[in-house]
Amino acid sequence: MGFILKGIASITDTGLNGAILQIISHGFIGAALFFLAGTSYDRIRLVYLDEMGGVAIPMPKIFTMFSSFSMASLALPGMSGFVAEVLVFLGIITSQKYLLMPKIAITFVMAIGMILTLIYLLSMSRQIFYGYKLFNTPNSYVFYSGPCELFVSISIFIPVIGIGMYPDFVLSLSVDKVEGILYNYFYR
Repeated sequence: MGFILKGIASITDTGLNGAILQIISHGFIGAALFFLAGTSYDRIRLVYLDEMGGVAIPMPKIFTMFSSFSMASLALPGMSGFVAEVLVFLGIITSQKYLLMPKIAITFVMAIGMILTLIYLLSMSRQIFYGYKLFNTPNSYVFYSGPCELFVSISIFIPVIGIGMYPDFVLSLSVDKVEGILYNYFYR
């Protein structure tokens, strides 16, 4: 949410396009993480992180997809979040509406937010998949990841990678509208 607001506040075409791309990216990645969290809950019936641990071994497919989407949420290069965040950073830096010190302050706050997100997601993943309390169950079939879960995860993962590798497809849909908005409201 912070990157979206900062992209809009940059009042540049690069920042606004980055905000639009971040909205789309956040939709895909957030939906996937909620889907995988629900799938994990259906399998192990645990909610609290301190009760989980060692789930990576019995659920390797869900672990792989959860890790991949966590890295996408952290804006790993080659994924849609990376392109969106770079565009927002460039929009803030190239904005003519702000002086140098506010640009530096905004960039610093954005960097702190990225570091805190990194700490949160990696510690959560470590606790769930490699935690100290090992999760044991007598029925190992419960952890089987069926074709439906894999199909949904891969169907969401393809656009995340596709937008990250070729963002012009999405940006070409919004460039004209963003320029029109900026011209009508800010550059008269």
